[in-house]
Amino acid sequence: MTDILTLVFKTLTSRGELAAVDDGSLSAVAPARSALVVGERALSRTMLLLAAVTAASESGLRVFFLTQTQIQSLPVALHSRVPGLTPAALKKIKFCYPRTFEELLVQVAGLHESSHSPPSSPALIIVDGLECYLCSPAPCTSSRLQTSEQCSAAHLSALLCDTASFLTQVLEKHGSAHAPCRLITSYQPQRNSEQSGEASVDSVLDVLDRYFQVRCTLDQDRSYESTSGGLQQVWNIYLSSCLEVKETSCKKDDMESKEEQPVQEWRLLLSADGLMEFKLAQKH
Repeated sequence: MTDILTLVFKTLTSRGELAAVDDGSLSAVAPARSALVVGERALSRTMLLLAAVTAASESGLRVFFLTQTQIQSLPVALHSRVPGLTPAALKKIKFCYPRTFEELLVQVAGLHESSHSPPSSPALIIVDGLECYLCSPAPCTSSRLQTSEQCSAAHLSALLCDTASFLTQVLEKHGSAHAPCRLITSYQPQRNSEQSGEASVDSVLDVLDRYFQVRCTLDQDRSYESTSGGLQQVWNIYLSSCLEVKETSCKKDDMESKEEQPVQEWRLLLSADGLMEFKLAQKH
């Protein structure tokens, strides 16, 4: 999935900046099939749309895009910066709008039944706004001390990863050049207002991190950059891979957690009119 995200960043990078990008620094990200975009809801949604359109137009991938909210228009940044953006490319993206957690499960599970021929099999699955589906999930039946949101997050993540693996087998079996099937989702962490001044731990995010190979974190910078077009918001984007250490005990306190290894950092300049530009951050 990191190949798609990096392709998005490079596509929306100015020519001058792109010429200075070291390809070696981009290849530092190990190939991964799944990614979790974590951050502000509106920007995450835009990132997923950028990923879908870029994958379809630049790589020719079929995309299955699931979201609770109707897509009214594409991001402004796409129209002038993606050369392969054509009606034919957009037809490769299938948008579906499950309203509830249960409907989302049905839509994802249905990919196991409908994907018998590679031409119609998606090579990229995108789920926008996991927090919207997990806010009112089904009751947890686990005997462990877990919330229903945690159980549902685990259930959904496992199904998504299994479906992507199944579609990869379908694509590879028929010699498709678009294998493997990639997976990207977004999640906005829940803030605990009772813990003022302290960073609260999102238990659902902790569950999601166990299933996705790469996390793409969106962090708004307090600074602004001044350009000829006016002030631009600055966002820091961190791509990090998670290395899972073997569990040495079934007790949580005795388990070694994932360690996030930051391998790539980008800066996003966001104009008031919606135009976007990415820059590979300079390492100090």
